[in-house]
Amino acid sequence: MTHIEPRDPQASAVPAEGAPGLPHDIDHTHADVSGGWLRAATFGAMDGLVTNTSLIAGVGGAGVSTHTLVLSGIAGLVAGAFSMALGEFTSVSTQNEQIDAEVTTERAAFTKYPEAEQAELVGMLTDMGMSTETATVAAREIHTDADRAVDLHISRELGVDPTEKPSPWVAAGSSFVLFSIGAIIPLVPFLLGSDVLALGLAFGAVGLMIAGALAAHFTSRSTVVGALRQLLFGSLAVAATYAVGSLIGVGTA
Repeated sequence: MTHIEPRDPQASAVPAEGAPGLPHDIDHTHADVSGGWLRAATFGAMDGLVTNTSLIAGVGGAGVSTHTLVLSGIAGLVAGAFSMALGEFTSVSTQNEQIDAEVTTERAAFTKYPEAEQAELVGMLTDMGMSTETATVAAREIHTDADRAVDLHISRELGVDPTEKPSPWVAAGSSFVLFSIGAIIPLVPFLLGSDVLALGLAFGAVGLMIAGALAAHFTSRSTVVGALRQLLFGSLAVAATYAVGSLIGVGTA
């Protein structure tokens, strides 16, 4: 009789040398879409560029001196960077605390109504395409681990993974740094000795296009469209602020 060696249960988990691996190993990876640093950084850079370019346009349109214009721009940079960082920290912290509260609520329901929660999971799994029999077996096995079951319920019911929450510190830091970088760009010509408003606005326009193109790159969309779209939106804000500054400057002259 031929002797058959028992199969190692771990053998299937590790692809043999030369054998294809998982799709994420050989074909593609996924970016962080949890709302952490990328969203905060993109928002911060765009806001810094639009806010300070518009601020400079408005103050410059009022006919103030270059010294006052630069002082206004620096004040806008500092105030905006701290405001953005605080806003991001509070926003992400509140979102995470809300998720924690939902986990607590789900865990209480899991303890108080285990049969109903298991039946709910069966319904979720059948909606995903499983047969009722397979879903019932799977739900029963998943519910043997309370933590795993609660996480799965939250993921399916709220569309968020309670184990992958973004860091409020990372969001705040990203927003602070990128807002500051965006806000300093239209000030560069003045800091180098220029007193031409149009040059500062041109720097801001170039910054808007670069920021729009980079944001589009992260989403695999057309960088040209992204750049032009951001330039258009930013230009509208700059034009409106310049108009207001010019009117106020004329009215107070």
